[in-house]
Amino acid sequence: MTTVLIQMKIKNNFFGNSKKDSYASLSLDGVPVIQHIVNFEDNQGAMYLQDHLLIFILEGSAKIIYGNEIFNVNKNEMILLKKATFVYYEKYIGQEDREIFDCMMFTIKEELVKSFLTSTELNISKRYDTRRSSVEPVNECLIAFIGSLQPYFKDADKVAPSQLRRKMMEMLYDTAVCSENMFGQILHLQNPVRENLLEVIEQNYAYPASLEELAYLSGRSLSSFKRDFQKVFNMAPAAWIRKTRLNKAKEMLESTNLTVNEICYSLGFENVSHFSRIYKDYHGSPPTNFRQRTIL
Repeated sequence: MTTVLIQMKIKNNFFGNSKKDSYASLSLDGVPVIQHIVNFEDNQGAMYLQDHLLIFILEGSAKIIYGNEIFNVNKNEMILLKKATFVYYEKYIGQEDREIFDCMMFTIKEELVKSFLTSTELNISKRYDTRRSSVEPVNECLIAFIGSLQPYFKDADKVAPSQLRRKMMEMLYDTAVCSENMFGQILHLQNPVRENLLEVIEQNYAYPASLEELAYLSGRSLSSFKRDFQKVFNMAPAAWIRKTRLNKAKEMLESTNLTVNEICYSLGFENVSHFSRIYKDYHGSPPTNFRQRTIL
């Protein structure tokens, strides 16, 4: 595994799509834990997060659609995104002195947080108990820390793993000292909330998520997820998701001008041929025929 982000059929331009764009990373065990991205053009797309991601916007701004919420993150602000989540984003270059989008991203694993808590001398109290996602300011303390990372990217291959782990610990320490709200969100990563099953499914059925990922989003084990799902929907998860996607596809063919390909990928199907085959099995004719009849 060489990247924190899993490529989706939905366009993912988070790392940029211009030859001028730059990307650098520092890795532990082959996985990027600190990533620096500079884009010279606005772009948008979607991505699936395999790990928790703390994003610092240094120049420009971003709109992030995260579940049912929309967050606008501006220069010198940060946001924490939870793993096993699909995120839509729009990135905009700055309009002042530097016309770029510049951000630093940190991969946060539960093991890192646990290690920090067992080694820190900070008094971790209930004042850090902040669960709701929010955009928080990046103050001078954190800006100085981010600036201290720049030399590491110049010789990334020479950075010792122990040195990089210390910088990750330093990031957590500075966040705890400088932003209680953000550190509270980080602490809460260790204790996933048992979410409302209906809400989780309605928000995520159109994404290409596995049952394991949906179970995680709901704060359940896979077996508990399947059992609770059967109670709520009176149907197995895979069958319900397939049925709901196909009914939504028919609705979109009737009410929008989207192409069959666009409808296919927007509803989480892996490829058009598979989508067309199961659509025909369920509705009696392939989506291309249905679209032609609708036009006529």
